[in-house]
Amino acid sequence: MTNLFYIINDHGGMGLEEFTFFIGTMALMGASAFFFLSLSQFDKKWRNSVLISGLITFIAAVHYYYMRGELGPDGSAGDITSIRYIDWILTVPLMCVEFYLLLKVAGATTKHLRDLIVLSLVMLICGYVGEAGMGSAQIWGLFSGVAYFAIVYMIKFGDLAKLAKSAGGSVETAHNTLFWFVLVGWAIYPIGYMIGTADGQWYSFMANVGLDMNVVYNIGDAINKIGFGLVVYAAAVKETK
Repeated sequence: MTNLFYIINDHGGMGLEEFTFFIGTMALMGASAFFFLSLSQFDKKWRNSVLISGLITFIAAVHYYYMRGELGPDGSAGDITSIRYIDWILTVPLMCVEFYLLLKVAGATTKHLRDLIVLSLVMLICGYVGEAGMGSAQIWGLFSGVAYFAIVYMIKFGDLAKLAKSAGGSVETAHNTLFWFVLVGWAIYPIGYMIGTADGQWYSFMANVGLDMNVVYNIGDAINKIGFGLVVYAAAVKETK
């Protein structure tokens, strides 16, 4: 335990930011290996869903490796924001694909998939414009938030919720669990966004919360991407049995 505290302090070991990048890389890579190696035990219906789970965590692990490399010895963060959004623009739509694959048996169509992916891209592009300083962080953050809540509505109250209810069983359970990841887990990202752009007028109160934006994002990624995959994996195991 003493060694752990030494690793994450600022006196010769890793800082907390670098430590979360390191742990994130290892956790995501380990999850990828787990999902990929488990593929053979599932039938075709579930194999694609578990494969997508492995791709999500693998893509994130690679980007985390490069993001950690952007940290300078003086604590500078380099171009982490661009790398992070490249990761998200690949992995978040794949997370939307998970909903489609899960509910395809209940009648989900490519239109549902398209709507989810378009909304996720709007959410991410608007977030990047605001966070990269290419426009008002508050205005673009608002646009990003609207797209996010549209996704939440589709999953909880729209066609996807009805399809999940009609499917019942482990499919409905998995859908509802993934919804909570979107509602609660994805809510971590706006907190990181507000911390990173807290010099604006709308949420300047976030400037003094004592948290680092990248630490918040790293925790959120580990919870959401690994958690998403484990929910799908659990449903696949239950259905296979």
